Amino acid sequence: MATFPDGCALIFGGSGGIGSGVALTFAECGSDIAVVYRSKPDPAQAAADHAISLGRKGSVHQADVTDAAQLQAAIDEAIATHGRVHSVVWGAGPLVNQRYLAETPMEEWRHAFEVEVHGFFQTATMLIPHMREQGGGSFVTLGSAGHDWWPARDGMSVAVKASNEQLVKGIAKEEGKHKIRANSVLVGVIDAGQMHELTSQGQLDQQWVEETLKLLCLKRWGTPAEIGHACVYFASDEGSYTTGQSISVGGGFGV
Repeated sequence: MATFPDGCALIFGGSGGIGSGVALTFAECGSDIAVVYRSKPDPAQAAADHAISLGRKGSVHQADVTDAAQLQAAIDEAIATHGRVHSVVWGAGPLVNQRYLAETPMEEWRHAFEVEVHGFFQTATMLIPHMREQGGGSFVTLGSAGHDWWPARDGMSVAVKASNEQLVKGIAKEEGKHKIRANSVLVGVIDAGQMHELTSQGQLDQQWVEETLKLLCLKRWGTPAEIGHACVYFASDEGSYTTGQSISVGGGFGV
């Protein structure tokens, strides 16, 4: 169990394989959760139901994070339901097709920025006033272990998430005086979500598995809960003197 301020962790991308695992971990560690999804209500509701079964409060909220009105409505609903958002976990993002940069369609590139970067920036600007009024808060973004070592064909994830790494530092610098913190968890290869989808599409094959394992100190894939526990540290009172930082949960990728 961790200790949290009053209110909920607002988890974006909470219906994805990693995001739903992060939501479950927050609930299991003692936080109420508000799970935001775009098109998959069932896993979001399952995470909320799990929180309720543990005696926590859980809610679900639908929003396309590229739509300002939907985003504001989801935030308002979460605050109305829980009274306060103590933390934001930003895990929203599109499927990252494995392409070389020279073969990446501009529309996919733009869309990734719209969802991951502009969505996070708009969420932060909407919630910072609330957090100031409540005496503080925490932002946690899910970045990429590729920031430590560039993985070929994963640029649409790594380059895009790098923008949020700088936003995290900016929020930490500018909002620390209001007891608002911002940190990031750099996500390695996790046995869930996008890895499963890309494998089913044939974008990740056995050769990719063998070559990627060579780059890991720990010869296995990570789990959503392992990402969740890193997020919990940053969001909880135990991490209250940590801001502007990142931790790589990637099995030693790039060491």
